[in-house]
Amino acid sequence: MSPERFLFAAPGAPPDPGFMLLLQMGVIVVIFYFIWFRPMRQREKKREEQIRQLKPGDKVVLNAGIFAQIVAAEDDAFLVRVDDKTRLKVLRSAVAGLQSTPNETTEKK
Repeated sequence: MSPERFLFAAPGAPPDPGFMLLLQMGVIVVIFYFIWFRPMRQREKKREEQIRQLKPGDKVVLNAGIFAQIVAAEDDAFLVRVDDKTRLKVLRSAVAGLQSTPNETTEKK
């Protein structure tokens, strides 16, 4: 048997099953990228931009669930006030996000 027989399929012959499997795996990887990795990367970029724009006076939540207010900003850290006399120096990566404002509309029973 000549090697050309395996490289070139005859016209009208079914496609090689190995090639079809490889093509299906490629399509699955592309779909997985657009469903999982791309949105995750976009959320991370948005979070980094939000943290970069924080300034003194902003109220934030730290990764440990601590509510704090930024007192000063440095290159890689924030000085935050947790209580009237308690201040902590935390890394920028420790900030989970801004504090959300409570809903003013509450249901009454």
